[in-house]
Parts: sequence; C-alpha cells; structure tokens
Amino acid sequence: MKIYSKLDKNLLLHQINRFEDICNRTDLCPSNEFIQCATLKMDKGKTFKPHKHIEKSRKYDNKIAQESWVVIQGKVKVFFYDIDDTVIETYILEKGDASFTFRGGHNYLILEDDTIVYEYKTGPYEGQEIDKEFIK
Repeated sequence: MKIYSKLDKNLLLHQINRFEDICNRTDLCPSNEFIQCATLKMDKGKTFKPHKHIEKSRKYDNKIAQESWVVIQGKVKVFFYDIDDTVIETYILEKGDASFTFRGGHNYLILEDDTIVYEYKTGPYEGQEIDKEFIK
C-alpha cells in the first residue's frame, strides 16, 4: 500500500508491504527511489545466474536518507507523517511486514516484548546531525 502526501498528491512518502502479499519476484520500491527492495517467493531448486554489481560513479542533486523496517517478530505501530509534519496514517506491522519511508517523517511504537526488527537505510548515513530533523 502506497501513501501519498495530502499536500502534494503525486509525492510518494511511505509504503507498506504485507507478508501475505508476497508472491514471485516483485520490485516494491519505484526505481527512482534511493532505497530499493524486492520480494522473492521461490520454490526449491530455483536459482539465478551468479553475478556481482558494478562499482560506478553516481551523482544526485538531492540526496535523502530513506529507511525501511522489516518486522521479524512481534508487532509495531507505525506513524507516518506528511511533509508538513502532520500524521497522515498509522498502521500495525506484524511479522514479515515491511515499511518504507521515502520522504516525510515516521515514528514507531513497539507493541510486544521481544519484538525484532531489521532496519535498513540508504547510505552513507552521516549521523543525526546531518541526516535527521526531529518532529515536534
């Protein structure tokens, strides 16, 4: 499910992928976003050609640290914020669910003890002073 700004209807801010929606190979994130993710649901014996990725020079005018959470165990309530720092959506993420924040803000509330989450960010991540602004 894709969540767009209420202020700019064409601006994709956040996205959620539910575990039960995973089938085959699906590229989840739009190709123009810094963070990329695909789901792969495969049967025994499936393989692909061995490969490596090529190092290349890249230049982007506007860089932003984008973030994703994948819930491994437990439950998390996610709060998504619009570009004006107002909450636009809240969801409960469960085991196997993933969230993506391309722009706008987010916050998480852990709902169960021993919740385990993988957090991914685009990098290089240069720390809070450079890459974060806290919402009041």
